[in-house]
Amino acid sequence: MSQSTPSSSNATEGHASPGAQKILAAALGSIGVVYGDIGTSPLYAFREALRPVAGDGLSRLEIIGLVSLVLWTLTIIVTLKYVLFLLRADNHGEGGTLSLLALLMKSRGRKVSLMFFTGIAGAALFIGDAMITPALSVLSAVEGLKLVAPQFSNYVVPISVVILVVLFAVQSQGTDKVSKFFGPITLVWFVAIALAGISHIRDDLGVLAAFNPTYALEFLFHAGAAGFVVLGAVFLTVTGAEALYADLGHFGRRPIQIAWIVVVFPALALNYLGQGALVLKDPSTISDPFFLLFPEWALLPAVLLATAATIIASQAVITGAFSLARQAINLGFLPRMAILHTSRVSTGQIYVPNVNSVLLFGVMVLVLMFGSSESLATAYGISVTGAMVVTTMLAFQFVRLRWHWPLWASIGLLMPLLLLELVFLAANLLKIHDGGYIPVMIAAGCMVLMWTWMRGTQLLRDKTRHTDIPLDSFIKSIERESAHAPVAVPGTAIFLTSEPDSTPAALLHNIKHNHVLHAQNYILTIKTTNTPIVPIEQRVSAKRLSKRFGLLEMRFGYMETPNVSQALGVFRKSGLKFDIMSTSFYLGRRKLVPDAKSGMPHWQDRLFIAMANAAIDPSDYFRLPTNRVVELGSHVII
Repeated sequence: MSQSTPSSSNATEGHASPGAQKILAAALGSIGVVYGDIGTSPLYAFREALRPVAGDGLSRLEIIGLVSLVLWTLTIIVTLKYVLFLLRADNHGEGGTLSLLALLMKSRGRKVSLMFFTGIAGAALFIGDAMITPALSVLSAVEGLKLVAPQFSNYVVPISVVILVVLFAVQSQGTDKVSKFFGPITLVWFVAIALAGISHIRDDLGVLAAFNPTYALEFLFHAGAAGFVVLGAVFLTVTGAEALYADLGHFGRRPIQIAWIVVVFPALALNYLGQGALVLKDPSTISDPFFLLFPEWALLPAVLLATAATIIASQAVITGAFSLARQAINLGFLPRMAILHTSRVSTGQIYVPNVNSVLLFGVMVLVLMFGSSESLATAYGISVTGAMVVTTMLAFQFVRLRWHWPLWASIGLLMPLLLLELVFLAANLLKIHDGGYIPVMIAAGCMVLMWTWMRGTQLLRDKTRHTDIPLDSFIKSIERESAHAPVAVPGTAIFLTSEPDSTPAALLHNIKHNHVLHAQNYILTIKTTNTPIVPIEQRVSAKRLSKRFGLLEMRFGYMETPNVSQALGVFRKSGLKFDIMSTSFYLGRRKLVPDAKSGMPHWQDRLFIAMANAAIDPSDYFRLPTNRVVELGSHVII
């Protein structure tokens, strides 16, 4: 490093510090948003892992083996798979199951395949996780009150319900203010659980032997069938790992990696070691080894801090559900829904009222149905492990298609991970009769909705295509001089359609019923790309078809909200100017009628029609000026 002159040293330092500060700020932000869920797992994970083998008393080697199993699960699943590998498998900077699926569909083409079903299964499992995480996390934190004041035992559920209702109620205000307030608290949380762990490691330094993976293997070998059940509980330690990948676009790879290696992983490891040492010293603490790490005077602050941390964890997974819903809508997996932006600066901060209501309803049902974190923990794990298995399967396709890895290398890296996750999934499936059916039902319901919408829209597209009039033939006929030609009126008409080669139904109905044709007519197609964001210079394109007709195309990424009014201004660079006060937007509204002879069962017809009727009005979704929209309807049998 050169030290020739003080000025050169200062200049170098001045140039480097802004970038370093930006990365550190993003790393701090990721601690709150990305690691909120996995950061609160010590509240219940080790306790639930001890429970299946605690009946006949735990030996010293069993406790050390359990701690070793926890540490190596964190190392292999989170550190190796997500932090070091999957964060590099991005779709133009975006991560998550649907981002990976969109990238693979771009390579393979948009066709229904095993890969498609695998992708929507992962998305559906994430929705199940988004319902269970807030319920389990908040319940486990509030239950700490029982140690502070046992008389509050009967108030755990009511207090949890109030906290969760308030949490979902403030979603419409946006996550910016919440994250700015709670972000530093999450850092305090990790420091606190690390210090609590350190203070008890000295109770039995023998717990440090857990860093040796042979103890984990010996535990599984000697535990027999009970060890298989323990694996299901151990996997609770990595809940929230999918958020690492899903939030890649919000913070970037390096900040997320730095946060995990420097803060999160050391804090989690120290806390689990401390819990293990505490149980080695006093086996009676197995009832709640996390909160018993804290001295009596610190119990109430610990409960309050844990509650704040679980709120952050819940906030992160709810926000992830909003982002996933927007991706699914833009990729055509779900009908259009209202999407509200809650920040003028960050496009990623959105609020989806319908999703928020569904999540709140599901969370309330779970809290009231199970009533405790111990009971609800049995329902957890299947959605998480299922989502991880899906991600690994998609990652295998990714390294083959995008990184062009040879088959032997792809199998060598990912097959051991897949086999390990399948073992964890099988262990969690043992809990299916104790509540594990809940996430399976939620995921199955979401998959049915997405598959119905995809299948219904394709059938609708095929049926209307038979009656479509080719656009070029229509323009040739309408441009001929004729005594029956429609009356020419001033202004511009824009007709929205998904099939640019066919004449929009709204244009045909306008001529048929109103007998008029505007001076300028444009056929507008709005497309969603398989990339998260479309650069502004690639946003629009225009093509002149005749003197009075033109073809417009707008492109938006699957992480963007289409704004037609705003995008029209981009056409000015190509010489097209649209006066919004003399421009009318024509939309075709279809009334769907079920047909017993259609390609779907009657119940699926009804479901598709219900979803279509519940979709947001296109003029609102595409941000069209409300006083310039004309809708013309028609009946379509499906």
